[in-house]
Amino acid sequence: MRVWAARSAIALITAAALAACGTNPEPSPPPSVSSAAQPPAGLASAPLHVPAELAQAPLDEPRQALIPAGWTIEVIARVPKARMAAFAPDGALLVSVPATGQVLTVRPDRRTLLDGLEQPHGLFFAGTTLYVAESNRIDAYDYADGRAVNHRTIAGDLPDAKSPELRGAYSHALKSVVVGSDGAVYFSIGSTGNTSAEDRTATPPRATIMRVPPGGGPAAPFATGVRNGTGLALAPDGALWTAVNNRDNVPDPQGRVRQDYVDDHPPETVAKVTPGRELGWPYCNPDGAPPAGFIRDMDTNADGDKMDCAALAPVEQTLGAHSAPLGMSFTELSGHGPGALVGVHGSWNRESPQAPEVSFFGWHNGTLGPQQTLVSGFQADDGTRWGRPVAAIAGPDGAVYITDDYAGAVYRLAP
Repeated sequence: MRVWAARSAIALITAAALAACGTNPEPSPPPSVSSAAQPPAGLASAPLHVPAELAQAPLDEPRQALIPAGWTIEVIARVPKARMAAFAPDGALLVSVPATGQVLTVRPDRRTLLDGLEQPHGLFFAGTTLYVAESNRIDAYDYADGRAVNHRTIAGDLPDAKSPELRGAYSHALKSVVVGSDGAVYFSIGSTGNTSAEDRTATPPRATIMRVPPGGGPAAPFATGVRNGTGLALAPDGALWTAVNNRDNVPDPQGRVRQDYVDDHPPETVAKVTPGRELGWPYCNPDGAPPAGFIRDMDTNADGDKMDCAALAPVEQTLGAHSAPLGMSFTELSGHGPGALVGVHGSWNRESPQAPEVSFFGWHNGTLGPQQTLVSGFQADDGTRWGRPVAAIAGPDGAVYITDDYAGAVYRLAP
């Protein structure tokens, strides 16, 4: 497996374990949820291999996953509230833990690489430089001999729950970071809430993808209207892509908030990020099959005077509403070819919960194809869950490594 320059990048959990698509905690599941009679094409049920020393709840009883036929999946580490991951130049696997302020090395040895940080989330290596996205700043370190040294701040004074003007009201404080093929540093700033239009005029503007020029300098908006672009990754051609969590409780075109409409609207977004791209939030929402156009948000733009939604470029790909895509990375996957891996956290607020999974989007002719399920089985027919993937990245050994903040685990998926 050849790994592209992008590693994993992006989100929604705090020390109090905020849920993926909003601020609500994990709800009690509904009494019954139907599931497909047959697994997705090419997948087969396989046992999750759990070493005895790692068999704590919820992995203290046998678990089955749906994975590509002939592949295996095993637990290689237990990391409570594990989020993003990246491989260091020396092959070490790093995992961020926003809830504890740490970046851990989980392979080859379990140890603390960085501590005392402010909700570290996104991790990215550019050569031997490690970039860490904290909730209030973007940092860089020199990585040498298994240590992160020579700390410097690339972008500071970023908004989070401690920002005085927000008074603790921040649903999407976690940030992600990548270094582009142009040498610029790109990072996400999520929205403070569901329809908080004041984010667009804040300093710095929230609900954006920001860019720091090569060599440093002030960060400036690169793309706007990005409600919560936790997934950030570089495609094989060097283009920047994002996976976006869109809004909750959206009214229908008649302005009514109906559960049957909310359940399936708006879809989540997987979009190419180009200079000045506008993804509409909170005035416009994607709608329909990909490439999905935009329609007016009846809460914030009922008359269309805030933004002309029909003029926005359609988004390249989508996922089901409230799927909560988080980490995103590009790779060449054995048996699948090049494409993007996306950790799908699953819904917290849908009547029939969207199931967590790891998705794969094939790369064809400079764009991404439709969503395919690579790993699932985390959710039972009654809606209960034993896991919720966050990020999936390719390892130097040809395996895929998956973080799970619900089970507190790191999985190795191998052909």
